[in-house]
Amino acid sequence: MAFISYYFHWSSEEVLKLDHESRRRWCGEISKINKSLSPEKKSKEKSILDMKPTR
Repeated sequence: MAFISYYFHWSSEEVLKLDHESRRRWCGEISKINKSLSPEKKSKEKSILDMKPTR
């Protein structure tokens, strides 16, 4: 949620209205945008969807 809210400036209420699949899709889109804006970092950066959760 924070990832989407930060990049798109959406409120937490707006993000919570999205279903899980839509949130994953938006995270993927944001990651693609970031990679296209920073091609020199492309090989080092990971998509948020590739990261494993920590507990």
